[in-house]
Formats: sequence, C-alpha cells, structure tokens
Amino acid sequence: MPTIKIYPHPEYCPQGAEITAPAGTSICEALLDNDINIEHACEMSCACTTCHVIVRAGFDSLNEAEEGEEDLLDRAWGLEPQSRLSCQSILAQENVTIEIPKYSINHAKENH
Repeated sequence: MPTIKIYPHPEYCPQGAEITAPAGTSICEALLDNDINIEHACEMSCACTTCHVIVRAGFDSLNEAEEGEEDLLDRAWGLEPQSRLSCQSILAQENVTIEIPKYSINHAKENH
C-alpha cells in the first residue's frame, strides 16, 4: 500500500503526517479518510482548485493529468510544475510526498 507523506500545513496538518492508502485512491480521498480535511469545494468533481497540492516526490507515479485538470490548475494559487488537483491524482504503487499550499483561491471556506 503506498504511503503519502504530507508536509506540515498550519491549518490542515500542523505536524505533517504520513498515511497509507490503497492504489487507485485519489490523494484527496486518502487525506479525507485520514482526517486531513483539505478543501474540496466541488466535492471532487474537477470543477475547482481548492484541493490543489504540490507533489514533491513520486509525481511520475501518478496518473497523467487530463486537459480539464490542467486548465483548472492555471487558476490555482502557487502553481508549480508538480502541481496537481488532489481529487484527480490517483495513487499507483509508489509512495508520494505532497505539500498543501498555504492559500487557495476559495474566498468562502466551509466549516469556518
């Protein structure tokens, strides 16, 4: 089962974390299943950028981004070459390391 290492994030994961999830699971689903409540305003339907993550290791092991995801990422805060929408990033057998950006373009956060 692949491991996801999450860099510390002041709101979602202050100490950082390391979790496991079955191959075939999206990074977003894995985070939520492990009580790391990353934003996902569109309910993981690839219609926003609130679940944007930067894949610091294991990027090439993920499924390839489709055009719709790439178009949305152009609007994400802090876009980097290894940026992905976590709801569209499907784990394979390799471990990944991610960073959740400090900000998102979502102006009205839920649960606040």
